[in-house]
Amino acid sequence: MILLYFVIACGVLAIVYAIWAIQSVMAADAGNARMQEIAGAIREGALAYLTRQYTTIAIVGVVVFILAWWLLSAEAAIGFLIGAVLSGAAGFIGMLVSVRANVRTAQAASISLGGGLEIAFKSGAITGLLVAGLALLGVSGYFTILTQFIGYGPTERVVIDALVALGFGASLISIFARLGGGIFTKGADVGGDLVGKVEAGIPEDDPRNPATIADNVGDNVGDCAGMAADLFETYAVTIVATMVLASIFFTGEQATTLMLFPLLIGATCVITSIAGTFFVKLGANNSIMGALYKGFIATAGLSAVALALIVLFFTGWGTQFTSPVGPSFSGGSLFFCGIVGLAVTGLIIWITEYYTGTNYRPVRSVADASVTGHGTNVIQGLAISMESTALPAIVIIAGILASYGLAGLFGIAIAVTTMLALAGMVVALDAFGPVTDNAGGIAEMADLPAEVRNTTDALDAVGNTTKAVTKGYAIGSAGLGALVLFAAYTSDLHFFAEEAAPGTFFDGVSVDFSLSNPYVVVGLLFGGLLPYLFGGIAMTAVGRAGGAVVEEVRRQFREKPGIMQGTERPDYKRAVDMLTKAAIREMIVPSLLPVLSPIVCFFVIYLIGGKSNGFASLGAMLLGVIVTGLFVALSMTAGGGAWDNAKKYIEDGHHGGKGSDAHKAAVTGDTVGDPYKDTAGPAVNPMIKITNIVALLLLAVLAH
Repeated sequence: MILLYFVIACGVLAIVYAIWAIQSVMAADAGNARMQEIAGAIREGALAYLTRQYTTIAIVGVVVFILAWWLLSAEAAIGFLIGAVLSGAAGFIGMLVSVRANVRTAQAASISLGGGLEIAFKSGAITGLLVAGLALLGVSGYFTILTQFIGYGPTERVVIDALVALGFGASLISIFARLGGGIFTKGADVGGDLVGKVEAGIPEDDPRNPATIADNVGDNVGDCAGMAADLFETYAVTIVATMVLASIFFTGEQATTLMLFPLLIGATCVITSIAGTFFVKLGANNSIMGALYKGFIATAGLSAVALALIVLFFTGWGTQFTSPVGPSFSGGSLFFCGIVGLAVTGLIIWITEYYTGTNYRPVRSVADASVTGHGTNVIQGLAISMESTALPAIVIIAGILASYGLAGLFGIAIAVTTMLALAGMVVALDAFGPVTDNAGGIAEMADLPAEVRNTTDALDAVGNTTKAVTKGYAIGSAGLGALVLFAAYTSDLHFFAEEAAPGTFFDGVSVDFSLSNPYVVVGLLFGGLLPYLFGGIAMTAVGRAGGAVVEEVRRQFREKPGIMQGTERPDYKRAVDMLTKAAIREMIVPSLLPVLSPIVCFFVIYLIGGKSNGFASLGAMLLGVIVTGLFVALSMTAGGGAWDNAKKYIEDGHHGGKGSDAHKAAVTGDTVGDPYKDTAGPAVNPMIKITNIVALLLLAVLAH
């Protein structure tokens, strides 16, 4: 009981830190009237988009809430509501801060690089700590209410189902936020670039481009609110899946102990993440990335110490945990599993930076290919996107083997939990990106001196890298988290089959997952196609939204010739409104794909081959989604980042600089890469997990 209150207190501490940081950011100078006017337009557009998006999601949410109450229980329906509301709140509040921090970052950058870094990172830390704090509060608070106040046992099915439903609520919000925000931001970016840079020959963030404000709005709703919702659900779902495994694998006091273990990891890592934010200081070499990495390294190091203390004083270093369905292991083994998770995190971040940073071979090879034309740029970008999947996959394989060897499937779950415990700091690094991007746009549109733009450009360049590396982290953790969910599915399935009473749905179920079973192969193929189909629909949606932006900008240039001379003002609001409607419309169908696919897969095979084959095919489908989804997401994210930074590398003066033929080819590559890295790729993350969560809920419904 005391430990649960400690976990809840740590969640509250994260929110208290966020409130303090919000007050600190809001107290900063907001710049001159012109800067505030531009920031106000961005803020208004972002608020309008998110309000309309969440209104649409709420309609779907009400339907799911009623179904959960009817098919499962009131506790499950309330769990779904908690997950959905908190996930939406984390992104919404973070976005509200970032659209106010952007102008303050631009103003601080006009005084010093360190000042701009401090405001931008602090605003990112607000989002990061809200994600970790609210997710931890949601899971631990509801678990406490169910077990300590209502009186359910920790391992009772009603508690497990309620926690899984909470994860589903977070996942549903996440896929809508990720996909809708991605379609909006890349529709604006692609359309604005094609007309502004390519046709009109005006630079990025030029106030004459009607899509400029929409592009800046998109940075916030996609990279800030979208990533926050994404990692919120990954965090919550991973902790829930680990608790589910503990309830299935262990009995009695050991089950309760290991259900609390992931909550304690999350709680202590909130403290270490808060401590890590104070290490982000610009050094004598003025390295922005170095300052951010100091915070990340400090957080990881302190988290390793905290993990050792949890094992030492909570589980006991030498305590043996024995499972009737898995290998036995010691408390010390759990510590080393956590270290594996931290190592996987660090390696994936480093690998992603290698493939997306301007200082390394992959990006420079794409820039070199731009010299010979548009086609060679696209070919090299695709080659890099494919190549970039190898090293992260090898790291994840090594992590799985090492943690499984230490503590079985539960060891993998602890490794992923420790990875996600760093989400507070990682989301802070990600949310830093849209703030610095917006700050650069405001500096450009407000005609601030060139030296200010040079400072914001330096911050923005690092922001691009942090957005890329955090996407790599999100994908890696999503892949491993989904594997834990798959383990929960197979374990739950065996549990229901063994405990089935005569005449119930699971009576007589015997599942054969071997590849000699054709229904397993069918499930693998069906699951394998889903990320490709999902990605294709998402890319098409961006293409349509971008095409609509192109037509709108062309129309405004045609009907208002004074825009190019600077004598007429573009209609920014119309571009934002049009994109908002397009993004909301386009996100519905692909968002429902991972929700409905597991249900369709099971019932179709059930009707053809019976219950046992239906469950086997569904399990194989989950594995197919995880495997191809991981590679699709990694490929798109790294490839898109390489295309983007190759363009920036040329704009810095290489291969002829801005306006050269190489630059035009790089703009084409970046146009292809934008929906890759900011829409389809990141949205595959929640798509993988929501498919697995729905399968878990389906088992619960059938057993109910």
